[in-house]
Amino acid sequence: MNKKVIALLPMKGHSERVPNKNLKLFCGKPLYHAVMQSLLNCEFISEIFINTDSEKIAEDALKNFERVRIIQRPKSICGDFVSMNEIIAFDLQQTHAEHFIQTHSTNPLLHSNTLNQAISYYFDSLKTHDSVFSVTRLQTRLYWKDGTPINHNPEELLRTQDLPPVFEENSNFYIFSKTSFFEAGKKRIGKKPAMFEMNKLEAVDIDEPEDFELAEILYNKKRNESSRIQNK
Repeated sequence: MNKKVIALLPMKGHSERVPNKNLKLFCGKPLYHAVMQSLLNCEFISEIFINTDSEKIAEDALKNFERVRIIQRPKSICGDFVSMNEIIAFDLQQTHAEHFIQTHSTNPLLHSNTLNQAISYYFDSLKTHDSVFSVTRLQTRLYWKDGTPINHNPEELLRTQDLPPVFEENSNFYIFSKTSFFEAGKKRIGKKPAMFEMNKLEAVDIDEPEDFELAEILYNKKRNESSRIQNK
């Protein structure tokens, strides 16, 4: 089997909580450059589709990266309240390819090694699963708003490491086929999904201004560690 996928990287020009987020400088370069580099370094990704309503993003991407195809977002699927699955559905109709991975520019710490492992896992699991999505483990005491415990019995007071883990859909990536997407009613998580657990630091998502600052600190730390290893 040809284990190649097309990466979908949707980006809009407008952002509510962090203005101009996708082009905002992150460690000296536009934010989306970090995840773009990871996508380009992934051995299983053949091409990257950038669906955008922003001419600036399109121009910057074509200027700085290879294997990029710009998909101009139609006005019918523009706006803050349009489902991501509607955008993906439009992208899938622009190609005859079958397998895809969708990521976000707001996950700059996502590493190409993780992408390689996840895509390989997806193809190896196709007999039992139709899609893969990334998760982070939560192993702590959780409560509903009214104080009712969710995943533990307060009378037992188990150590947190002994609690049954729950998993958070962290939106770092979704791997699926065109077939599974439409069979599931235009959903990137198919009818028989598998979870791929990630390190919580790698899964940091930029949603608020303080997330941006935290991600820069972690990104610079990893970059400095890599430089020290290479210079040894």
